[in-house]
Amino acid sequence: MMHAPLTAIEAETAARSRAAAIAVELSAAAVTFGQGERAVAALQATELRIPDGEFVALVGPSGCGKSTILKLAAGLVRPSAGVVVVGGREVAAKALRIGMAFQNPTMLPWLTIEQNVMLPLKIVEPYRSQFRRQRKASFRDKAHALLAQVGLTGFATRYPWQLSGGMLQRANLCRALIHEPRLLLLDEPFGALDQFTREELWSILQDLWLVHRPTVLLVTHDLREAGFLANRICVMSARPGRIIDDSAVAFARPRTIAMTFEPDFVALNQRLRDLITDARRAAPAPSEA
Repeated sequence: MMHAPLTAIEAETAARSRAAAIAVELSAAAVTFGQGERAVAALQATELRIPDGEFVALVGPSGCGKSTILKLAAGLVRPSAGVVVVGGREVAAKALRIGMAFQNPTMLPWLTIEQNVMLPLKIVEPYRSQFRRQRKASFRDKAHALLAQVGLTGFATRYPWQLSGGMLQRANLCRALIHEPRLLLLDEPFGALDQFTREELWSILQDLWLVHRPTVLLVTHDLREAGFLANRICVMSARPGRIIDDSAVAFARPRTIAMTFEPDFVALNQRLRDLITDARRAAPAPSEA
């Protein structure tokens, strides 16, 4: 059962208490792939600060470097210039536990849903050293509690091939959260789903965020998705990307799908669309890139 969402006063107090804690910080971080004539500038010198517990969405033209920023935060890519700090340390120090979810849930087909969800507990400390002793007790209860939160009660013993795409993505969110990450990185997690399933999972993810309060960095092409889920939306220019707009999303939580059709929400989507359209028009021709 979900906890009640924070009141406006509680949310403001919590935000103030976390104001000094920065979960992710990019300082003049740039990325170039390759060398010499084959070098491709993926990301211009970029500044980004994400306080602990905030939900930030990255939107922009295809190939603008959104996923590159995500990979920088995860430590999967090193900056060619500048600094990336996660949890107060340079990203290589792995100061924060990180959860990740992608467009493809990539469940292991020979494991049950419960076993797939519990995989991070076998890898990430301090859970790894406790796993053999607790997997049949508190860890299993933890997995079942998360599955219940996303509407998958009774499916723990099923195999991935027995679930629909939407159900697999729910289980994928559980796997990303099972080890209580302080940073959740999401790269188009609902992009392969139909519209109705996608909207249902927006609400589930919002509920999970309200309960667990991880810092979230979401990459998406869906502007409604960004507006529904995020506290801030960062718009990026065309490649080599940089953040050209960083704006707060003022809609109260919990948000509803009906809200996304109201005039203020439609106006937000149109503003984002105009920014991205202008960014695409301003992109250099291939010979100039």
